[in-house]
Amino acid sequence: MIRCWTINGRFLTQPLTGVQRYAHGIVAALDRLIADRHPLAQGLELELVTPKNAEDYALGHIAVRRVGELRGHLWEQFTLPGQVRGGLLSLCNTGPLAVARQILCIHDTNISAFPQSYSLRYRLLHRLFLPLLARRVARVVTVSSFSAAELARSGIRPEAEISVIPCGHEHALTWTPKHSEATRRAAGSSTIVVLGSPAPHKNIGMLLDLAPRLAAVGFRLALVGALDSRVFQSAPGAAADNANVTVLGRLTDNELAALLTNSLCLAFPSYAEGFGLPPLEAMALGCPVVVSDRASLPEICGAAALYAAPDQPEAWLDAFKQLRAEPALRFKLVATGRENAKKYRWSTSAEAYLAEMAIADGLVTRREDLAP
Repeated sequence: MIRCWTINGRFLTQPLTGVQRYAHGIVAALDRLIADRHPLAQGLELELVTPKNAEDYALGHIAVRRVGELRGHLWEQFTLPGQVRGGLLSLCNTGPLAVARQILCIHDTNISAFPQSYSLRYRLLHRLFLPLLARRVARVVTVSSFSAAELARSGIRPEAEISVIPCGHEHALTWTPKHSEATRRAAGSSTIVVLGSPAPHKNIGMLLDLAPRLAAVGFRLALVGALDSRVFQSAPGAAADNANVTVLGRLTDNELAALLTNSLCLAFPSYAEGFGLPPLEAMALGCPVVVSDRASLPEICGAAALYAAPDQPEAWLDAFKQLRAEPALRFKLVATGRENAKKYRWSTSAEAYLAEMAIADGLVTRREDLAP
């Protein structure tokens, strides 16, 4: 018996953030599992359907097909449903309301927790549409136990009906550290890398406000990332006003790897995260992390990070000082970070999606019924 599933390829038209990185990681790992003839991939045909304006995406065992003249939400709602064979896998928060046989990954509840981070159009769309979609689809997935609890608390779906399938780390191991002139100048043993958009929930403004005090004790900040104005609202901040702050914008993966491996640490002060992929990537590369003690971050980072409250700047300054002053602590965080990252694998998460498809197809009733 041939089982057919379509993958929603709208993510290939969107800027690469943690959500889109998740889709890339899952799809690539599914392709490898098919090549390896995984038992749950036997008799399974996967096809990635994308808008015509999608980026090129080569896969060895999953067919890729471009269809339709529409774009964005219109393509997803009106073009994609007619192209679905069997079930649909939607990995980036949204999917077509017309397809009930769908596995939908909702990454977080940040819109509810921090509405000021998002544009009015984006908020209205998701607040009205997402609960309807989540109740209609066959299966709902998210990326952390914290996020599952928050989705249940928001009335999206009961927690018992939400599967947790986290991010992986292996993609970071394929990056080859290579500096640009800008990253080479920014890197150093007293450089703190800050990765993320200036949306309010990312809390980068707290570190910018701390910049003069960081400068007084010899620290520098290197800001990496860009803002998608169609989705996020920008937080106030004047990074250019601080001489010890370098704004690098978007970097290639190889440039980011070089910056992380040649800097003191990654700082990740978010108030709200469904998972928090950048700290995991930094750990995989051997870069220590200082993270917020909120949301999913303690769950994901465990004992492999230093923690500080996002509303306590003094705690962040103390953590940076401690990390620079204690080489043994830095060595320990590098080692425990690498081990922690190994717990999160795209291959394992892709296997979980194979199991979710098997459940939706009626082959098993729950993932626990599958042989290890």
